Amino acid sequence: MSKKVLIVDDSMYMRTMINEALLSAGYEVVGQAGTGEAAIDMALDLQPDLITLDNILPDMIGTDILKVLKEDEKLGSKVIMISAVGQESVIQEGMRLGASDYIVKPFTSESLVDAVNKVMS
Repeated sequence: MSKKVLIVDDSMYMRTMINEALLSAGYEVVGQAGTGEAAIDMALDLQPDLITLDNILPDMIGTDILKVLKEDEKLGSKVIMISAVGQESVIQEGMRLGASDYIVKPFTSESLVDAVNKVMS
């Protein structure tokens, strides 16, 4: 059975790129969200195996979303943070809050799929 993924990014271009990369790698994209509020609702509703989470959204930052998601014990989703912000302190905070990986934009489809495969294996 294919693993279910929720893509969270405020950029339609990024969502499309991530979507195409994951679909071609055999993952099932069950939803896409452009805001933190939508991301939390969809994550709790869809219970995806993996969430790709942009760190800068119009209404929230990814680390705040991560905190909310990790408080829900029923939600077993793994999270890969994706952000243009590559500061070590931001990356460390994401990992400390429970992210499985942190990808800095720009990235290639191959590096994204590699990271997802590693986290999901």
